[in-house]
Amino acid sequence: MAQTATSKQAGTAALSFNGKAANLPVLSGSLGPACVDVRKLQNELGLFTFDPSYGSTASCESSITYIDGDEGVLLHRGYPIEQLAEHSSFLEVAYLLLNGELPSTAALENFTNGITRHTMLHEQIRRFWDGFRRDAHPMAMLCSVVGAMSAFYPDSIDIHDERQREISAYRLIAKMPTITAWAYKYNVGQPFMYPRNDLSYAENFLYMFHAVPAEDYKPNPVLTKAMERIFILHADHEQNASTSTVRLSGSTGANPFACIAAGIASLWGPAHGGANEAVLKMLSEIGHKDNIPDFIKQVKDKESNVKLMGFGHRVYKNYDPRAKIIREAAHSVFNVTGTNPLLDIALELERIALSDEYFVSRKLYPNVDFYSGLIYEAMGFPTSMFTVLFALARTAGWIAQWQEMLLDKEQKIARPRQIFTGHATRAYVPVDKRK
Repeated sequence: MAQTATSKQAGTAALSFNGKAANLPVLSGSLGPACVDVRKLQNELGLFTFDPSYGSTASCESSITYIDGDEGVLLHRGYPIEQLAEHSSFLEVAYLLLNGELPSTAALENFTNGITRHTMLHEQIRRFWDGFRRDAHPMAMLCSVVGAMSAFYPDSIDIHDERQREISAYRLIAKMPTITAWAYKYNVGQPFMYPRNDLSYAENFLYMFHAVPAEDYKPNPVLTKAMERIFILHADHEQNASTSTVRLSGSTGANPFACIAAGIASLWGPAHGGANEAVLKMLSEIGHKDNIPDFIKQVKDKESNVKLMGFGHRVYKNYDPRAKIIREAAHSVFNVTGTNPLLDIALELERIALSDEYFVSRKLYPNVDFYSGLIYEAMGFPTSMFTVLFALARTAGWIAQWQEMLLDKEQKIARPRQIFTGHATRAYVPVDKRK
């Protein structure tokens, strides 16, 4: 497990209020803007900071993922996402996130074997599905099953035992594809397919998802490569809502399965994990390339509720580096699965938007969700599974962030503050005297 490097003091920031003054340390990391350390602000000035949604607040120190939204940069442990997507496997990236360095050949083989031999689920978990309605949402099943794993694997929930933390990490990364595939199989009424140790991580997932006992399943190398890339692109993305949720839950000392289940629940929100489904709906409503100009007019109309989905990002104010990679993957997938009229609409919409000053001036560039939904649909995944696939890949990042948080001596139970705007103290009025 990689150790987190500490920040350095780069100076001080002076702040005064009601005749009192405070000199607050300014901390700098290896990349990115400096941060004012406000931990002593309440003691010295009697103040808290106010930052709804924490858009200007660093909640932790981390050495895992770095994003430069203005430049469109995404680094995992210092390695550009473009290089990892081109040359790495998903398990190699998972190892990197967890351990801080790319593995040697022997280390990668050992890690891969460890993951491969943890892909099976406890057989009693299979009975868990019988309690769900047949039409239960896959995210509901995923959240429930992962949360229940602590009851089936109590030998790896001691967060203070390094070996147990390692085993829980292996189990979560290994079993997530099995849980995900079984959620789909339960929805469609097909038999569960057990994992195979002779297949790679991506191949095994596609096998469990698509195969049936009645015939042999042969993984397509192009689709397998696309799946690997999608997993890599979604593996971690710094302190987003779901990752922050995992850290927040972990700060209480909750077991790893509970923390990851909390992350899944956070990801379920349409503003976080459901954007690619919204893109598909938008493209379907546009219907044809000829309708794009009229659609663009509606987007610009302030009186209209029409929105351009898949463009813009909370962090990126440039072209999302993951979008460029997944755009190429989309073309390779469609070469295998056949053309999709929605892809033609997407390409034309992207071309028009990137040449329109209205969108360029607002830094609305395509993000990773713009193309991922098209790929998922082409590969046979229903829209209900889109966010589940996101969670499958993000599990590696969640675990890395959770483990880093546990080893950070500066971390303690999270406790945000508030500005109270309710009633001041008032006297209780008996019920018979109330108006």
